[in-house]
Amino acid sequence: MKTIDVCLSPELMHLYTVHDRTVVVVDILRATSCMTTAFAHGIASITPFAKMEDCLALKDKGYFTAGERDGKKVEGFDLGNSPFEYMDEKLKGQKIAFTTTNGTQAIAKSIGAQEIIIGSFLNLSAVADYLLTDANNVLVVCAGWKGRVNLEDTLFAGALVELLKEHTQPDCDAPVAAQHLYNQAKHDMVDFLKDSSHVRRLAKLNIYKDIQFCLTADQYTVVPVLKDGVLAV
Repeated sequence: MKTIDVCLSPELMHLYTVHDRTVVVVDILRATSCMTTAFAHGIASITPFAKMEDCLALKDKGYFTAGERDGKKVEGFDLGNSPFEYMDEKLKGQKIAFTTTNGTQAIAKSIGAQEIIIGSFLNLSAVADYLLTDANNVLVVCAGWKGRVNLEDTLFAGALVELLKEHTQPDCDAPVAAQHLYNQAKHDMVDFLKDSSHVRRLAKLNIYKDIQFCLTADQYTVVPVLKDGVLAV
């Protein structure tokens, strides 16, 4: 039987081997939710960058640039980190260069995996179905917040463990803990997360509708896959 594990922070990636795994990178609030939404609305590709300057350099090559730091859009970039920005009809068929505080860092630290895909609650069942057809062991990499564990990414990991429980076995206690947390939270995740650090951080920026939307399961069926440094579906 395939195994599933959960890396609760990118700072723990040195503990994991990834060469034989499909890595699911998740940053619920809000990078991977934005990426999923973008592809569901017809974006051609997303190129993720850990560094802002590398991302911004593609602006002159016809890319839309998306930049976020500390929850805020970076000055000089075309887009920020709200999924609603990626529903704009003008973006259909376009290429985006993308950098965020946590999500794109987690992607960078997952390089070397057999495969890297993008997960969010918005495409939860699609990700689970994708993994069921995949022969690799699974590692969910939670983007967290600046190296620290966060609750919403852990809940997604738990939801995925729950969906795959008949087909995978946990490697250690992290997926078991995430699964238990999700089963406690699943009936009202917005309420469960109300005192979490990132929800409070976004609330200070008056970003409420993003929180609700990003915690809504199965809005889309796309599964972004990283190939040669570029995400596509």
